Amino acid sequence: MAIENTGSSMATQIQADLAQIQNQARLHDALAGGNETEALSFPDAFRQAVQSVNEQDRLAGERMAAVDSGESDDLVGAMLSSQEAGLSFSMLMQVRNKVVGAVDELLKLQL
Repeated sequence: MAIENTGSSMATQIQADLAQIQNQARLHDALAGGNETEALSFPDAFRQAVQSVNEQDRLAGERMAAVDSGESDDLVGAMLSSQEAGLSFSMLMQVRNKVVGAVDELLKLQL
């Protein structure tokens, strides 16, 4: 259960970072006079990725709970789902860290 709480707090942090990036993109567009729909395409894609990883984690949890309660005997499938969800979350965190680093670098640029 502690893992789910950690994942939930990480998801909350990711959503907060996503909102910050989205606000910065809007500000940049307003200053540049660009089209706002272009700036929203990446955050929407990232939001979908977060939702997909969350869904994988939820399904893996359900499969593990079914094995724990004796409703299912597919231990291998449950473990594979759990590992897949863990790898997806790790990959999402790496992408998030790269995006946040790139945004920080862009903000350091002098115009």
